[in-house]
Amino acid sequence: MGFQEVMKALSDPTRREILNMLKSGAMAATQIADRFDTSGAAVSKHLAILREAELVRTRREGKYIYYELTASVLEEVMLWLQGLKEESK
Repeated sequence: MGFQEVMKALSDPTRREILNMLKSGAMAATQIADRFDTSGAAVSKHLAILREAELVRTRREGKYIYYELTASVLEEVMLWLQGLKEESK
């Protein structure tokens, strides 16, 4: 995990919304794209950034690509943030 890539991915509200959507489980790329008023290509770019930051992983089923959260990276980020909070006390 590259910390800069994670922070870049988390800095965008659309990507944060995608992560929020994936809390309930894996979703096909088309399902994710349908929830936004932007082009499929724009959503695909957001998904690529999330994948590069290792915040999501993919699996292919037939012609569909499913995205799901990668909990280990999110846990690392949360532990780091918690450490910052504890140090500031």
